[in-house]
Amino acid sequence: MSFLPPAAGPLWLASRSPRRRRLLAEAGVSVRVRPSGIDDGALRPGSVDVTHWVASLAYLKGRWVAEALHRAGERVGTVLAADTVCLHDDCILGQPASEAEARTMLYAMRDQTHETLTGLCLISLADGRRWLLVDRAIVRYGHVSDGEIEAYVRSGEWRGKAGAYNLQDRLRAGWPIACRGDPATVMGLPMQRLRPWLTRLRKESR
Repeated sequence: MSFLPPAAGPLWLASRSPRRRRLLAEAGVSVRVRPSGIDDGALRPGSVDVTHWVASLAYLKGRWVAEALHRAGERVGTVLAADTVCLHDDCILGQPASEAEARTMLYAMRDQTHETLTGLCLISLADGRRWLLVDRAIVRYGHVSDGEIEAYVRSGEWRGKAGAYNLQDRLRAGWPIACRGDPATVMGLPMQRLRPWLTRLRKESR
């Protein structure tokens, strides 16, 4: 299904994620980076459904940035915010806060299947309208030795990554991971669903 709200640039990216910036750059879209001040690591979903949770986090980040830009006098363009989580055994796994938490996540998901969900929110700076979507992919994480996991945890490369891993990085490292769905969703942006909108944005921003 295409995601086609009105396309208006510039595009403000409410994220520090280099992976999201890279995905957008590969799609030929330039962005202005304006990270949100929302610390989602301090928030807990409680009994909220994971789909609603990840959409809510994306919206909170986008709204924070949109309000900050309005205070600075910006009234043109679109804010893009996203949030990614993993769902394993009905537990929501966000970004680990410590080596111990990263280690627990990686061992728990080994030799099993989990879901990765990315919530996306677009907010128009002109009139405040917002659009939300959630995309999901199924990830099979095969057997990785204890030594490989421990070396990876010590490297610190898990920081800032939902479920303690980045799909592209771990595939390059030779980990046996298979994805059913959009791999970009696992990396932080549902590019297959977003691409028609980005194509329009690119054309209309010329």
